[in-house]
Amino acid sequence: MKLLRKILAVVAVLLLAVAALLWWLPARWAMPLLQPSLHGLLLQQVGGTVWDGHADRVQSSDGSELGHVQWQLSRRVLLGQAELQLDFTGSRFGLRGHMRKLSADQVEWSDLQAHADLAALADPRLRLPLGEPRGELVLGVQRAVLQGGWPLELQADWQWRQAAMHMKNGDAPLGNLHGTLTAQGGVIHAQWQDDGQGPLRTAGRFELSLLGWRLEAALQARRPDPALQRWLAALGRPDADGTIHIARSGGMAAAITGKTAP
Repeated sequence: MKLLRKILAVVAVLLLAVAALLWWLPARWAMPLLQPSLHGLLLQQVGGTVWDGHADRVQSSDGSELGHVQWQLSRRVLLGQAELQLDFTGSRFGLRGHMRKLSADQVEWSDLQAHADLAALADPRLRLPLGEPRGELVLGVQRAVLQGGWPLELQADWQWRQAAMHMKNGDAPLGNLHGTLTAQGGVIHAQWQDDGQGPLRTAGRFELSLLGWRLEAALQARRPDPALQRWLAALGRPDADGTIHIARSGGMAAAITGKTAP
């Protein structure tokens, strides 16, 4: 019995030590274990704990400086209830929001604010036929439920500030656009319009699902601009008042309606 009591005492001390270590585990100690799951990102100058920590330098796999990050991870993750408050700040991209794991393949984001410099994020290897987006994209997500990265449910607002399309023969200015993003049952709906003051008058909507997509839009130049007019001409022929109407679809949506994207 004495031997059993000694063994139980040692086990209790070890369990307390492990619990204390996990409770105040320094974030830098956990980095070697977390690094494989960061998809090439490198966290440096790490401080704080695993539960409330920061990295003053975040680098991409090619060594580019991206910014710095702070996080708060709920200790309930030890019970399988993961909750994370994330705040990433960088010169090209920023994100702040709350994430909660719902199941093995579903997560919920709430109160998410994000912004991105589209020019800095452009991939020079891609050559888009209508040019490369320029300006600042700002996203405000009230709630999003993702499964495998795809939004099953979504409520969000977005702005495209100082929007433009970069082309070899000049940038086409679009002005300031804003709209909403919603999703229900895995079908994404986007709507937009201009602010009424910019060089482009536009409104439209876009629907996207795993089966296909559909786009409807109207675009008209408010004032003469050679680059904008060239860009609009690539979209289609204007009607009598100079408005270009677009109605296109692809995937199963095109098969159902009998239409195809050009």
